[in-house]
Amino acid sequence: MQRMFTKLSLAMLLMYFGTAAAVEYRQVQESDSSVMFGYTQMGVAMEGKFNRFASQLAFDPARLDKAGASIEIDIASIDTGVDEANEEVVGKQWFNAKTFPTASFVSTGMKSLGGNRYEASGKLSIKGKTQDVVVPVSFSTDGARGQFDGALNIKRLDYAIGEGAWSDVGTVANEIQIKFHFVVTAAPNKK
Repeated sequence: MQRMFTKLSLAMLLMYFGTAAAVEYRQVQESDSSVMFGYTQMGVAMEGKFNRFASQLAFDPARLDKAGASIEIDIASIDTGVDEANEEVVGKQWFNAKTFPTASFVSTGMKSLGGNRYEASGKLSIKGKTQDVVVPVSFSTDGARGQFDGALNIKRLDYAIGEGAWSDVGTVANEIQIKFHFVVTAAPNKK
């Protein structure tokens, strides 16, 4: 009887700790998160950010088949650091924010690369053009808070960003790096 009680207690402890560890990171703390970009203009490295975006994440490292991400960026919230440039890039030849007010990423899958490194595949849509992309992502935790960090290199002309005279990649390079940092909190996993 003692042996059976010990086995039952052990099974209940394993079940408890297994359930306690089953958390999903999904509540994005937008005030602690950021979406930035880097590019080269006339040989000089430049950076900027988007001040407004909405995101939905669902991530449990033990259940990658259920992982998902959707990020929508308000193009008019772009901040290049220069007011005149901000006005220019929302215009028709650059982002055409009146016609295409948002850019978005929607994940289609996630795979582990080992350690805290992952790849998120998905669809990136900017200025009415959609491309399949693979985004390298790192994930770390600090208690009930998780952090996603990653960077994606794109070619701006693939999305018609910078048309007409601005399509000259000698002035503004074709390569753009989109960088993100998302802070998320954990909640019990939905079964």
